[in-house]
Amino acid sequence: MAIYTALSKRDITKIVDEFALGDLVSFSGIKNGSVNTHYLIETKRGKFFAKVDEVKSELELKQELELLLHLRKQNFPCLQPIKSKTGRFHLDFQGKYLTLTRYLDGIELPVEAITPAHLSALGHALANLHLIGRSYKKGIDNRFGFNRIVTIYREVRRQLPSHLKNIVRVLDDEFSYLENYLDNNLPKGIIHGDLFPDNVKFKGNRLTGVMDFEAACRGKLIYDLATAVNALCYIDDRYRIDRFEALISGYESLRPLSLPEWDSFPNELRFSALRFTVTRIKDFYLRNTDDSQRVYKDFKEFYDRLLILRREKSGGMEDILLAMATGYDYRKYQKSKPSK
Repeated sequence: MAIYTALSKRDITKIVDEFALGDLVSFSGIKNGSVNTHYLIETKRGKFFAKVDEVKSELELKQELELLLHLRKQNFPCLQPIKSKTGRFHLDFQGKYLTLTRYLDGIELPVEAITPAHLSALGHALANLHLIGRSYKKGIDNRFGFNRIVTIYREVRRQLPSHLKNIVRVLDDEFSYLENYLDNNLPKGIIHGDLFPDNVKFKGNRLTGVMDFEAACRGKLIYDLATAVNALCYIDDRYRIDRFEALISGYESLRPLSLPEWDSFPNELRFSALRFTVTRIKDFYLRNTDDSQRVYKDFKEFYDRLLILRREKSGGMEDILLAMATGYDYRKYQKSKPSK
C-alpha cells in the first residue's frame, strides 16, 4: 500500500457520496507498501478502505473483485467489496479504477511478532482458501508463473549493471535448473500468491482477515504455501523449523499435502524466492525515471533466501528439508493403496 494518486477532501467526499457511506468523519492515506494507492475513510457508518488501482486493467480488476465476492459468500475473512449507488463495484477515477471495501478489524504484526499460534491460524486459513477455491470456476491468469518470470528476467537481464554479474550467474543457473525440475502436474486452484505479514490481521491469536489479493490467480497450491514459508518462516537470516512446523500443522489440519507436493516443496520454495528476486529487480532497474514516489523493496532479501535454498550458504535449511523428507504419512499412503 502507498500513495501515488493523491485524493483531496473533495475527492473523498465525492467517493463517500458515490458509495452512500454517510457523513464523512475523517480520512488518511496509507503509506506502507509498493503497488497501489490506499486511503482509510471513516464515516458515521464505519471505516472503509479506498483503493486506486495503479496497475490493473479493468478486466483484471473485475476478476479480483469477483473472487473477493465469492470468498465472502463462503465466509472467508477477506475484504468485502462495496457496491456504488449505480450498482458497480468500481469507479473510473483519473484514468484509473477505484474500489471501496469494508475495513477489517485487527492489527498487522511484524514478522518477528508472529508466533507459532499465529502461524498455525495462517496455515489453516490458507488451506481454507485453497479448499473454497475449488468451487470457483472462473479463470484468473497467473501473472507470475514460471514462463512469465522467464520473460521478465530476459527483459531486465540486458539492463543490469556489471557489478551484479555474480547474481546474474546464480539466476541464470537457477532458471536452467527449475526449467527441468519444476513439476507442473500438481494440484492447482485459487492461490493468494502474496501471503506476507502485512497482508494479514490478527486480534490476539485469532486471524481476522487476509488482505491484498492483487496477485491472486489460478496456480499450484504448493507454490502458495511455499511463498508463505519464505515470507513467514525466515527470521534473522535463517529459516526457523518451529515456525515451519506451526504453519504446516495449521495447513494440514484442513488439507493434507500429497506425496508429490512434499517432493516438490523444495523446488517450489526456490521458485518462490526466484520470483520475488526477479520482480523486485525489475521494479528497481526498469522503473520510470520520474517515479520518485514508488516504494522499492530490496531484492537481496529474497536472493539471500535463494542462496540458502540452493545450499550455497547456511541458514537453517537442513531441518526444513528433513521435515519435508519425513512429512508425508507413508503408512497412511500404504493403507490407501489397493491390495493386489
